[in-house]
Amino acid sequence: MGSSQESSRNPDASIIALVLLLALLWGGNSVAIKIGLQDIPPLALAGFRFIIGLIAVTGWAVFQRVRIRMEPGEFVPLIYISFIFFLQIIALNVGTHYTTSSRSIVLNSTYPLFTTLLAHFMVRDDRLTKLKTLGILLAFVGVTVTYMESLNLASRDYLIGDTVVLASGALLGLRVITTKVLVQSIHPYRLLIWSMLITLPWFFILSFIFEQGWEYRVSFSSVTAILYQGLVVAGFCFVAWISVLRHYKASRLVVLFFVTPLFGVVLSNLLLGESLGPELISGAVLVAAGIYLVNRTKE
Repeated sequence: MGSSQESSRNPDASIIALVLLLALLWGGNSVAIKIGLQDIPPLALAGFRFIIGLIAVTGWAVFQRVRIRMEPGEFVPLIYISFIFFLQIIALNVGTHYTTSSRSIVLNSTYPLFTTLLAHFMVRDDRLTKLKTLGILLAFVGVTVTYMESLNLASRDYLIGDTVVLASGALLGLRVITTKVLVQSIHPYRLLIWSMLITLPWFFILSFIFEQGWEYRVSFSSVTAILYQGLVVAGFCFVAWISVLRHYKASRLVVLFFVTPLFGVVLSNLLLGESLGPELISGAVLVAAGIYLVNRTKE
């Protein structure tokens, strides 16, 4: 995500700590999805998540007196970004259902690499450099190592899940590039609110069509997982990140998100008891190193 109101101020220790907290919270997203999937199918889970997220972001936008009503000329761009958003969330939830949360966070965390690669072709004056290319290559070595663990497992469902989550990372990269362009003319709060408004009914429509055989259960863990995804990830993390970007340049902070896959695999182990094999740990470290190199600047 980006903002046209970025400042050149240097972040102090408190801002760096806040961004690291956001990286930690985003690292827990796949864990929360995996917990929620124990009781609720993927498409419905996304729908419930964005009901909560929509309420949270809309409430904050109203508090900030941001105009929510769609402006003339915004319909087509909002439909386009909503379609990308819709496909990306489906891929993330469905893919996470068929793999582990630890591999899900590692593979979905590749989105900055896809963002950088796509920006080379789609954004003027944002070309690949030697350092960025090295970061992309390093991270995709990490993806390959992660896939090696999947191939060693008995079930091929994990391999399918890994591939779908990787597609989610690619779609998220495209979504970030599109968002960077659109926020020049559409407020980021309005952009997210309409993305959720447009797609929300379709999550439940597709769930009704394709998830009729699933058993729904209401438990403390599933409710907590939905609240985490909606309030914390879709709500607090988005609002906090946009607020930070109003005062500090993204290029000086986004490098800190290299810790997200590392946090994610640790949380998967602590909260879900997922085993951390050498391939997964190596893959997470390589992806993190690639993200760091891709986002490192010489400012």
